[in-house]
Amino acid sequence: MTETTFSFIPRAARSAKPRRIGITEIRGPYYSAYGVRHLADILETVGTWVDGIKYAGGSFALMPAEAVRSINKLAHDHDVYVSTGGWIENVVRFGAEAVDRYIEETKALGFDVIEISTGFISLPTDSLLRLVQKVKKAGLKAKPELGIQFGAGGSTSTEELAAEGTKDVGWLIAQAERALDAGADIIMIESEGITENVSTWRTDVVARIINQLGLEKVMFEGADPQVFEWYVKNYGNEVNLFVDHSQIVQLEALRSGIWGTKSTWGRIQNLSD
Repeated sequence: MTETTFSFIPRAARSAKPRRIGITEIRGPYYSAYGVRHLADILETVGTWVDGIKYAGGSFALMPAEAVRSINKLAHDHDVYVSTGGWIENVVRFGAEAVDRYIEETKALGFDVIEISTGFISLPTDSLLRLVQKVKKAGLKAKPELGIQFGAGGSTSTEELAAEGTKDVGWLIAQAERALDAGADIIMIESEGITENVSTWRTDVVARIINQLGLEKVMFEGADPQVFEWYVKNYGNEVNLFVDHSQIVQLEALRSGIWGTKSTWGRIQNLSD
């Protein structure tokens, strides 16, 4: 692991890259546009703590191919994997040939992971599993994104989502188990309906997911600092989290136990092997 300043000050243990747990995936261009220069600043300063970068909302489809290749190469130069967002749920509307071409192009552009989201569409489980198998056959990693809230993944209002209702967590767990059996590498858990766009957090849902699937096989979307703080405080500093790129320093300070709020100050601990 890269030597940091003030390394003589004790901190909570963190595993080195490539990590299998305690993964931090950061959002790529979406809420703000950025390219290799901004990403280089992030990776040159705190790249040790960035495991993956995800292009959200199909943002790569608005960019020149060379810009996407350059971002992906820079990430790889810093041992950071590159993931698509869940844009495949847009692609599947245009049929199997479009899906196959999408997978081929993502590989050609240097992506490592394809996220398979179904927040906006109704997709049978068997179709989800076929997508996982297609991605794996192409030599890429498959990351299904599952949630309990239909319509998740966009800027839909809290009231509109509430009107949709939520799915049972048992259904999510069953889908996740089948996806993992089909070769999925990790399951992304969508935050809507759990910690986002809800009046009360569904902490019971998180507990059931972790108890059934384990920490290593799931990644939680931490949409806000109070959300990722709650995950670290309750499940330790090796919970896998997806956050905005602007939050990487704040999250790692919390994971390492070098800073925090009143409720976490001095309380984040971990023992090395």
